[in-house]
Amino acid sequence: MRPGFVFGLTVTGVLLVLAVLPPALLPADPYAQDLFHTLAPPSWAHPFGTDAFGRDMLSRVAAGARVSLVEIVASIGLSCLVAVPLGLVAGYSGGLFDSATMWVMDLLYAFPGIVLAILAVAVLGQGLLNTTLAIALFSLPVYARLARNLAREVRGTGYVEASIAMGASPFHVLGHHILRASLPPLLVQATLTAGTVVLSAAALSFLGLGVQPPSPEWGAMMSDGRNYVGADPWPSLFPGLAIAVTVLGFDRLGEGLRERLDPRGAA
Repeated sequence: MRPGFVFGLTVTGVLLVLAVLPPALLPADPYAQDLFHTLAPPSWAHPFGTDAFGRDMLSRVAAGARVSLVEIVASIGLSCLVAVPLGLVAGYSGGLFDSATMWVMDLLYAFPGIVLAILAVAVLGQGLLNTTLAIALFSLPVYARLARNLAREVRGTGYVEASIAMGASPFHVLGHHILRASLPPLLVQATLTAGTVVLSAAALSFLGLGVQPPSPEWGAMMSDGRNYVGADPWPSLFPGLAIAVTVLGFDRLGEGLRERLDPRGAA
């Protein structure tokens, strides 16, 4: 296996372990304040230092992995649940439904993703649930257009045309042939999109529109520490490094999966 793919697998594995790790196994309570040791530098007692409220940064960064994983799974899952069936049906049926569906997706795609997310959060309100919905909204065109193109490509293959000629129903063709053939590219796209989800969620939280304190979300932690970054950089540095490593890990994992599951995309 290539080093990049191994790196991606390692980062994803660490993220999963941190996400399911019981709070009791963390070095400290990520919510516990110690006002006598605020902004303490990295040490044996606090390897990542403490924030402005004396909370252990290592524990908060580790706990933030759970929030990020929830955002990734929920937003990508919701996007796929809505967009993939729409795209597959549009690509298979063609005609007016195809045109109307792609027109709506192109309209969403015309907005920059983070701007659309900010607008959605401004309407829906702050919090983890609304952040997830906002990110899922601007991810819809990506999966709908990919699913539609895959459906059009697979529909023209000989075995699908033979199945249609033998009287197979559209539901059978879509579920048994087209969806099955589309799963590998969709899985690759979902892995590549995970990094975008992490960045977008962190950006919303940094702006005060996403997950709210005291929840240990990486973007919110960077925002909390930005006023002290000149003298005490660790409250912003370590959450920022966690975001960078996670995004890079998912990117390398997606590229590795593309080479194995979707050779045409890798070429």
